[in-house]
Amino acid sequence: MTTPYTDPLLAWFAGHARDLPWRAPGSTPWSVLVSEIMLQQTPVARVVPAHREWLGRWPTPAALAAEPAGEAVRQWGTLGYPRRALRLHHTATILTTRHGGTVPADVDALLALPGIGPYTAAAVASFAFGQRHAVLDTNVRRVLARLVAGRARPAAAPSVAERRLAESLLPAEPPVAARWSVAVMELGALVCSAASPDCAACPVAGDCAWLAAGRPAEPAPGRRAQRYDGTDRQCRGRLLAVLRDSPAPATDADFGAVWADRAQLARALDGLVADGLVDPVPDGRYALPGSPGQHEARASA
Repeated sequence: MTTPYTDPLLAWFAGHARDLPWRAPGSTPWSVLVSEIMLQQTPVARVVPAHREWLGRWPTPAALAAEPAGEAVRQWGTLGYPRRALRLHHTATILTTRHGGTVPADVDALLALPGIGPYTAAAVASFAFGQRHAVLDTNVRRVLARLVAGRARPAAAPSVAERRLAESLLPAEPPVAARWSVAVMELGALVCSAASPDCAACPVAGDCAWLAAGRPAEPAPGRRAQRYDGTDRQCRGRLLAVLRDSPAPATDADFGAVWADRAQLARALDGLVADGLVDPVPDGRYALPGSPGQHEARASA
């Protein structure tokens, strides 16, 4: 179907879309998949260089699967939430062994991969394969809430009604629907932002229910300010940095040099081991999973 929003938004996107590596002509489904995993909890500006370096090192799933999982954690650097790196390595292994080294186009097959939920599966199917799926990220949900429902922000979690609305707005032709989905996402990121929407620059402002209603405000959901300094999360990051920066396994003294609280250090290290991000070595040191230094230590133990 075609709505009053379709043509203006697609025309706007044609002239305003950001030049992102996973959107480049000839970009592979693997590139799109990597970008979606990286973007889950990290801003675009930080993902762009990390994505380029990742694809430069591992242009295919098989290339990543051929290296130890610890190298994925090392390459992940400071993007945060490093379990995503382990999931990508696990995914690359599955793609290599079960899918002939390619990313599947089927949504159900995508959902079966580690760390991929409904949003990511729909995004990869749409943006990598030009399929027709409702892609509901935070930006899309905010745009549709304002444009159609006249609300400043969507509900805390997507509802069945919200998903059906998004599906009803998709153009009938799959490639156009895929482009529409990324255009709505881009509008939310660049124009219809959460804090300071630029309605004067919006290509669909004339049909926006929220703007027509005078941009009614809604109370923002209460959120606690998240402290980072001194937390277990910061400690985990420091310990991983020690391992990323050293080709050899790390000792307790190496970790103690970057974190003074021994009880917190031990708790964070236990968590990293439980999450599979760090492996204990028989000689009492610690290494990234599958790292060459770990194998050498095991052989000499």
